[in-house]
Amino acid sequence: MPGLPLLTAPAMLEKFERYPLTFGPSPIEPLRRLSAHLGGGVEIFAKRDDCNSGLAYGGNKLRKLEYIVPDILKSGADTLVSIGGVQSNHTRMVAAVAAKLGLKCRLVQEAWVPHEDAVYDRVGNIMLSRLMGADVRLVDDGFDIGIRHSWEEAIAEVKAAGGRPYAIPAGASVHPLGGLGYVGFAEEVRAQEAALGFAFDYIVVCTVTGSTHAGMLVGFARDGRERRVIGIDASFTPAQTRAQVLEIAQRTAALVELGREITAEDVVLEEDYAYPVYGVPSEETKAAIRLTARLEGMITDPVYEGKSMQGLIDLVQRGYFPSGSRILYAHLGGAPALNGYGYTFRNG
Repeated sequence: MPGLPLLTAPAMLEKFERYPLTFGPSPIEPLRRLSAHLGGGVEIFAKRDDCNSGLAYGGNKLRKLEYIVPDILKSGADTLVSIGGVQSNHTRMVAAVAAKLGLKCRLVQEAWVPHEDAVYDRVGNIMLSRLMGADVRLVDDGFDIGIRHSWEEAIAEVKAAGGRPYAIPAGASVHPLGGLGYVGFAEEVRAQEAALGFAFDYIVVCTVTGSTHAGMLVGFARDGRERRVIGIDASFTPAQTRAQVLEIAQRTAALVELGREITAEDVVLEEDYAYPVYGVPSEETKAAIRLTARLEGMITDPVYEGKSMQGLIDLVQRGYFPSGSRILYAHLGGAPALNGYGYTFRNG
């Protein structure tokens, strides 16, 4: 079996194998200047999953893939097949994992974002995927978080050529094990809270294909904080996203034997920040990216983290969080995609 040995999982995940792709627990840091800028009524912290690995800039997808890799290895596959947008963070991570495991990689990159930067399909995430040896195929189909025909075609083509594909859906989200990684995130946060001497009142996370939010929801349900996980929709298809989060959370809760039902009311999703469309930053998103960079030196991206940071800033300013709240912002990664928006940020 290539690479490192499988590790023992956190308590909720004891019966599941985990293949280590991350450095260990990602750090939590206080965002003191941002908190002060927003009035000082709440304390904002960031859990830096953007710094969680040496594999191709890391990010949230690696937490998910750690629980999928054991199944990949058992399957006897020789090719990972996945899908995302042109600047997909997920496909970058699948390419990195394939390289780490010594497998081939076939990636479908669909035109999910109506963005016309001249080098959009040649820099950032897609450049890194190509650099790591992935067979990258561009497809003109538009955005949808569901199962894609172009991905199914790619799987069939690998089989027809004599390969043994392992199919990983967009974001690894609707994979049967896709929610486990962020159950582990909650377990990790609990251990860090014990060291810090306090528990976070709210956790803010970007939500699109759903398994990051869903896994957190299940993980934090263990101590009654499931509705304190505040999803910031970046899909601009919130009804579909909300339904997918619920479905993944219910399936994941059953897998980990949570012992209680996850209901639609447990999915908290703020829908006001994904405009004008998936992957295109509004002026407010751009402002949030610049503000966080200039106050904290923390880089967020136009597709995901910029929108969730915009949401966090606006919610604080509107008094959504009670005074004195401690808020954990889940930084999921994605900064390489900024290269595809070079003209937008040419002057900073």
